[in-house]
Amino acid sequence: MTDDQSNDPFKGKLAVVTGASRGIGRAIALALATKGAHVVAVARTVGALEELDDDINAVGGQATLVPLDLTDYDGIDRLGGAINERWGKLDMLVGNAGILGPLSPLGHVDPKDFAQVLAVNVTANWRLIRSLDPLLRLSEAGRAVFVTSAAARKCTAYWGPYATSKAALEAMARTYAAETRNISPVRVMLVNPGPLRTAMRHIAMPGEDPETLKTPEEFAPNVLRFLAPASQDSGQLYDFQTNTIIRFP
Repeated sequence: MTDDQSNDPFKGKLAVVTGASRGIGRAIALALATKGAHVVAVARTVGALEELDDDINAVGGQATLVPLDLTDYDGIDRLGGAINERWGKLDMLVGNAGILGPLSPLGHVDPKDFAQVLAVNVTANWRLIRSLDPLLRLSEAGRAVFVTSAAARKCTAYWGPYATSKAALEAMARTYAAETRNISPVRVMLVNPGPLRTAMRHIAMPGEDPETLKTPEEFAPNVLRFLAPASQDSGQLYDFQTNTIIRFP
């Protein structure tokens, strides 16, 4: 690593960020762009992506906008092909996009709603790994970070679809970390933001005062910590609210 890369570890690097149009994903995308990374911003809403692009341009950054519903799995494959054709590698993947789903007793959840939560929170991230892993391995320091939740381990009543999906995501990310450890430059981390001032949190906890919560902008720098080439943590979980790394056996 050159001195310039040490001082600006994200300059000239390429990052894919899902759910980039708002909340946590938007904050991470903007933080990466501010540090000099080219951000491939993935989200469903074109207008919100364009607003993000304006803000990235305002800080002198660069972005490629990808309007994509992550349940369009063929679209994820096309994304990998397009990145390979244009850049030939990928340095960072942030699997942030997710949905809350219904808050309901498990026996009352509509099968379509349950399947949709798993499709977005689990299967889409698997398809991203499947499509982008070869490109991450071509980077000198491929980094993948997936956004999880304490719901995966709390198993709170009525949070079944969401908790199930995040538990599955954690198992998948840790498996991916095990498969890349010692044989590739790829490192894989889980990050748990905890309660933040986001639209999803407001839906889940409508009576909560948002001013008591930390913001996505406060959380984002902690994600960059694990996306940096110098980070060697892999297969573990970072908890933002306690600022600790939970190390699995």
